Amino acid sequence: MNISEKDLEKELTVGRKKSAKPMLWVSMISMVMFFAGLTSAYVISMKRDDWVTFELPDAFYISSILIVMSSISIFISQKLIKKNKRTESIIFLLITFVLGISFMWQQYAGFEELRNAELFFTGPSSTVSTSFIIGITLMHAFHVIAGVLVLLVVIYNHFKHKYKSDDLLGFELGAIFWHFVDVLWIYLFFFFYFIR
Repeated sequence: MNISEKDLEKELTVGRKKSAKPMLWVSMISMVMFFAGLTSAYVISMKRDDWVTFELPDAFYISSILIVMSSISIFISQKLIKKNKRTESIIFLLITFVLGISFMWQQYAGFEELRNAELFFTGPSSTVSTSFIIGITLMHAFHVIAGVLVLLVVIYNHFKHKYKSDDLLGFELGAIFWHFVDVLWIYLFFFFYFIR
């Protein structure tokens, strides 16, 4: 049987689409395991004599609200593009981007609050507890930066009219990753709030 080049390309595209979501889920599961290991180490380290407890920075509360709002806005954007309401969808996507940048700014402000309280990541004045909270939060920040880059790609593709109500794979993948970053931060926030 002879397969034309066009048919082969179509089959490859279908194969890529089928494997994209499972690959994303596998990578997110590995990230969950990574953060589960870090938070487990945090719990074990709490038994140390030099463990110091402290209040979470106010900026972390604000950033939590911002990232939840960003998850809501990308959800609305996805619902709108499914109804072919392109302009409204782009507006909510841009709101998601602004909220993501605002989240990152508040995280930085939180680190500054810790520093002003003389709670450091490293150095002679650092403690195990502050090293953990700053280190884990920084690791999450790298994932947020990746999420913001993904949002930029989704926004670019949206402006290029690459998403249609029946072809949203790239948008869906970006939204899934952004929701993941959101849920991960909420987990970390409540973890640090209740386990200190």
